[in-house]
Amino acid sequence: MVRPQKEPLRPLTDHERATLEQIARSGAERADRVARTKELLAVADGVSFTEAARAAGRRSGDAVAALVARCNATGLAALTARPGGAPPVRYGSVEADRILREARRTPDRAQDGTATWSLTTLQRALRCAEDGLPHVSTFTILRVLHDAGFTWQQDRTWCETGVVQRKRKSGVVEVLDPDALTKRG
Repeated sequence: MVRPQKEPLRPLTDHERATLEQIARSGAERADRVARTKELLAVADGVSFTEAARAAGRRSGDAVAALVARCNATGLAALTARPGGAPPVRYGSVEADRILREARRTPDRAQDGTATWSLTTLQRALRCAEDGLPHVSTFTILRVLHDAGFTWQQDRTWCETGVVQRKRKSGVVEVLDPDALTKRG
């Protein structure tokens, strides 16, 4: 015997049904969105949650019930996958600016113990600084540096992409490549 549905699917509008049918027929749409769409269409046609799950190639009728509840609350936005169990973001834009400020600083041989930054020496400097980041990882530093356009050079230094120092008669000049962002992709 089938249990009564706690929260049945609200009536779909003509636009919603047309959109769902288009997504269900689409070959270019993501498979999880197509499966959710088929589940919603089956429930809208009066099929039980368990049968709707089986019709879409799934097993759990409880997942269909949760999808129906989300659809009742948010509409077609329920088809989009929600973020999974990723850990919360620990370092935001303020911390990224602190990492970049430290990376742009020329290391002091006596204080930092190096003439050029590596990921571990930069990590050590950030962890030991008073306004530093005590638990920052080298992966976080690497990600922030790459996002800011830094690349690891052959001579073991981090340089900003598109920023070059050239020798001129008047002295050393910093030259910026205006197309650096488009060249990087």
